[in-house]
Amino acid sequence: MEKRVFLLEPKENSRIVNILQIIFGIICIIISIYWIIFNIRSLSYDPTHWITIAFLVSFGTYQILAGSGKTLKYIETGSERIVLKQNSLLPRINIGFSDLERIEFFPLNINFYLKNSRKITLRFGTTYTEIIGPVEEAVIEFAEFNKIPFEVKREEL
Repeated sequence: MEKRVFLLEPKENSRIVNILQIIFGIICIIISIYWIIFNIRSLSYDPTHWITIAFLVSFGTYQILAGSGKTLKYIETGSERIVLKQNSLLPRINIGFSDLERIEFFPLNINFYLKNSRKITLRFGTTYTEIIGPVEEAVIEFAEFNKIPFEVKREEL
């Protein structure tokens, strides 16, 4: 079984956009450092300046991470594991085939039931539905290859 990666976002940014995101993030952090250095006296009088600085630093950090590709959301299927990165800021989740008890497929999500009674849900949403079919096929192929029980549930209205 080959390794397949599916982006859970509508498109991947070009190299120019990624470079501009990194530059913009660096500029935001530099502006916040400049603000701290040259307005140090006003920072002690007005605590709302700290909120501005915290926002600039966190936004700049996010832009740098996004430009470097660390915030991409994806699912990766291979022969031995599934890797989920469904949140931009949280770390990815590695699910080995030996950890899986069963898999349930619904129209807009996939539930992975682990042997330690934990459930991990991959939600697709309704805006980018073209990816649902290929991801379901890849996960079903993974389940069949590793002999993991799965169930496809279609909700009828």
